[in-house]
Amino acid sequence: MKRIAMTAAALALAAGASAGRAADAAPGADPQLVQRGAYLARAGDCIACHTAAGGKPFAGGLALATPIGTVYSSNITPDKAHGIGDYTLADFDQALRHGVRKDGVSLYPAMPYPSYAKLQPADVQALYAYFMHGVAAQPTPNRAVGIPWPLSMRWPLRVWRARFAPAVAPAAQPAAGDQVARGRYLVEGLGHCGACHTPRAVTLQEKALSDTSSDFLAGGIVDGYLASNLRSDLRDGLGAWSEQDIVQFLKSGRNGHSAAFGGMADVVANSTQHMSDADLHAIASYLKTLKPVQARQPAPAYDNATYQALRTGGDKSEGALDFLNNCAACHRTSGKGYQETFPTLALSPTVNANDPSSLISLVLQGGAMPGTTAAPTEFAMPAFAGRLSDQEVARVLTFVRGSWGNHAPAVTASMVAKVRKRLPKNTTDNAALSAQR
Repeated sequence: MKRIAMTAAALALAAGASAGRAADAAPGADPQLVQRGAYLARAGDCIACHTAAGGKPFAGGLALATPIGTVYSSNITPDKAHGIGDYTLADFDQALRHGVRKDGVSLYPAMPYPSYAKLQPADVQALYAYFMHGVAAQPTPNRAVGIPWPLSMRWPLRVWRARFAPAVAPAAQPAAGDQVARGRYLVEGLGHCGACHTPRAVTLQEKALSDTSSDFLAGGIVDGYLASNLRSDLRDGLGAWSEQDIVQFLKSGRNGHSAAFGGMADVVANSTQHMSDADLHAIASYLKTLKPVQARQPAPAYDNATYQALRTGGDKSEGALDFLNNCAACHRTSGKGYQETFPTLALSPTVNANDPSSLISLVLQGGAMPGTTAAPTEFAMPAFAGRLSDQEVARVLTFVRGSWGNHAPAVTASMVAKVRKRLPKNTTDNAALSAQR
């Protein structure tokens, strides 16, 4: 589902160019409404799911892995044969906010219509104007889902929608100047942040769709990565981040606490870096109102003992030696890395998360920060899947998660093996290393 940041940025630029040409050629379209729809489509990161690698913008075909099989995103260009060219505004709204196609068939919840149900009708109209008049039509056929029968039957989705999809929002006038309310609208609705950052139940619905529950934005697993806890927890959330830290992260893909990786790198490249400062500050203001999942957490504090032991050679454990041989050049023996270049490991929310999925995935397959207008340099971490065994990965991550003031559970070789099995083949050619040696 995810692509490297360079590809994502190129697609975003291509979409912008395509939109400009189409809007110029569309008689009768309200240019301001189309322009507003283009901004909303960026804020909603529609291109991320509806554009396949190497494909035309919004022409669909991207494989979306789900627990029951593969769903392919649909063509949402105004092509009349394969896209949504014959959709009325009511048809578009029905699909976007209700999860029902023009032909009456229910959409799989890979389409985040439970979040989009909160969109205001005026924003739905702007999005419709953009996709009808600001996007170039592409005659790309839609792909059939890769879900085996009987799970591929669509009628149970009607039951799912009735049980888990909320009623759509009525038209309302937002309070002028209410920054937190604007942030809530963007996070819970258009940005559909909960689709990744909220844990899901066995029936695949998000456990919460709003901040009335502490499950909302408490962290979820996506493509083998942990989509981080966005609540105010000090150890593994945003409790130590200021509003400006959040804005900087969304605008540049990095700050003094962390760097975007995995799917979030695409979100920054495609979406958040293009949003207005006012909207980014609104998102940050809202996120800072969320209470922590775990109350009364002690504030984490940096511990210098690991640095001193590594500097003097006092720690000769296998985990320490693995760290020195593979990680210290970039992340330093202090664990503090180089700000906005190589992320800190000390007191990092990603490092201190109970679930080590992101760390394991990063060590095995590497990662790259997105190149953004605010921070164009794309620093990358190499993949270690062909160099380190499961046991070695477990050792070094256990060392990192217990050093410099970090306090997170140990990583086991079986955890690493489970993640390694899901990696693309090109990162596991040296699969013999997964065996203990």
